[in-house]
Amino acid sequence: MVNWQVTAATLRCDVVGEEVTILVYKDWSVKCTACSKLVSAGKTAAKHGQSPKCEGTECHVASEYVKKLQSEEEGK
Repeated sequence: MVNWQVTAATLRCDVVGEEVTILVYKDWSVKCTACSKLVSAGKTAAKHGQSPKCEGTECHVASEYVKKLQSEEEGK
């Protein structure tokens, strides 16, 4: 377990074409500030034959940030 409650970073997400804020909690769970908004919009778009762009919290941007944090914690 880490010594912090939550950490955040604003990163460029090429999938949605804008900056998003990735929040990582001490249990390594992840939240993306754009994800819920975009997934909701994607559900609406899917009803009209379009696919949502957001990959959810398992996307490469969030995954890479978590891996970076984990490696930093291992180095302590």
